[in-house]
Amino acid sequence: MCIRDSSDILRHDVFRWQYQMEPEKFKNVTNGIDHRRWLAQINPRLDGLIADLCGGRGYLLHPEELKKLEAFAGDGAVLARLDEIKRANKLDFAAYVKKTQGVALNTDAIFDVQVKRLHEYKRQLLNAMHIIYLYQKLQDDPSMELQPRTFLFGAKAAPGYAVAKRIIHLINSLANQINSDPLCRGRLQVVFLENYRVSLAEHLMPASEVSQQISTAGKEASGTGNMKFMMNGAVTLGTMDGANVEIYEQVGIDNIYIFGMRADTVEGMYRERTYNPMSIFETNHEIRKAMSQWLDGTLFPNEPLAMQDLYHTLLVGDYGGMPDSYFVLKDFGSYSMANRRMMEDYQNRDKWLRMAIVNTAKSGFFSSDRTIRQYNNTIWHIQDGPSIL
Repeated sequence: MCIRDSSDILRHDVFRWQYQMEPEKFKNVTNGIDHRRWLAQINPRLDGLIADLCGGRGYLLHPEELKKLEAFAGDGAVLARLDEIKRANKLDFAAYVKKTQGVALNTDAIFDVQVKRLHEYKRQLLNAMHIIYLYQKLQDDPSMELQPRTFLFGAKAAPGYAVAKRIIHLINSLANQINSDPLCRGRLQVVFLENYRVSLAEHLMPASEVSQQISTAGKEASGTGNMKFMMNGAVTLGTMDGANVEIYEQVGIDNIYIFGMRADTVEGMYRERTYNPMSIFETNHEIRKAMSQWLDGTLFPNEPLAMQDLYHTLLVGDYGGMPDSYFVLKDFGSYSMANRRMMEDYQNRDKWLRMAIVNTAKSGFFSSDRTIRQYNNTIWHIQDGPSIL
């Protein structure tokens, strides 16, 4: 398996030619986040549990001390308290959304979150297509067992990015359809959070249980949202891309859900240009049914034409470009399997809570304090002056 971290992406993709000319100048450092802000301040309940288990709040200056939490991953009483904390945080966030957006969230459902800039390579469309797949399964078999899920999206698109805006349109249309269908009540819910921003993230992250980081492998140089979710006990569902690589290395394969092509495979498909999404569309019943209903009025009866461009982008390509250039259809099967594994594990509460506490315990590596130390040791070489780092 080829694993490339954010440094490799910068050296071999983003700044490939510059790196080949002057490799000694490339000393990329994985960025970090501040536990003082993104854990202690926004998640006081979890902060209190950490203080009780670790003998104080030393992690605020020495985030590596969070590793002490691993010793409690098998402690039933600790896991029960962690479960209560997550439940309380979900209730708080639901109250916030009800007040600010007028939407009642199902707090008995898993909070499955994808919030980030809306861009095709970040593949919000892959998430939406899988939700359509679940919705159609529920329609075909209304008595099927389905772990309740509340899908939470938050994103903004660049003013002139037409495809991104169409994806936002699709997600909101899907939300309207699912949330108004009595069949989905208490089972499926889709909410597009308005005006996603830092202050909203501070409410959302403590309540989140699944962190979707599903960009096309090789496209995300780094990112910090996945670190903030991990720090607050959310489990990552993602590709081997950007900082997901470092998260995988920290938590291990048993505490993250990895799917999809690796960066070298993606590079090969771009280079060879033999990818044919139409063949997947023709042979995969779930994909064909989902996409066909975009156009025939079954899923979006009032706006089939609004979805035609997305259909065209995936199967034909825009302006002579490569169709499905971010491999949504190619990774759909692997993504769907990872979702099934995740939902099976979520029903085993002790297992899921162990995963959550391990993610928090391993988040110390992603401290901005470590980032600054590493910059200083490898680039700045500042010797004098006081430091808390």
